Amino acid sequence: MKSYGFIEIPSVTAAIEALDTMCKTADVEFVTWERKLGGRLVTIIVQGDVSAVTQAVETAAGRAMKPCVHAVIPNPHEETVKMVNISAGRISKK
Repeated sequence: MKSYGFIEIPSVTAAIEALDTMCKTADVEFVTWERKLGGRLVTIIVQGDVSAVTQAVETAAGRAMKPCVHAVIPNPHEETVKMVNISAGRISKK
């Protein structure tokens, strides 16, 4: 089953470290990222099966710089998938 994992964290450096942790922890794939407030707030999105995404996100959140917010969305609704694809499309156009 496809799922999305999100981790929102302060700073680009911390976000890259969280992404590295997620990819090394479980079989997940980087989808996209969003920077807000000049890079002082970064959201990383990964995808994979529910158990892999949950393990990856929980491990990264446990090791992450605080504060961080995280979520796993199993079997995302088609509107959620559209939103993530729009974000991912902005990156691939560059």
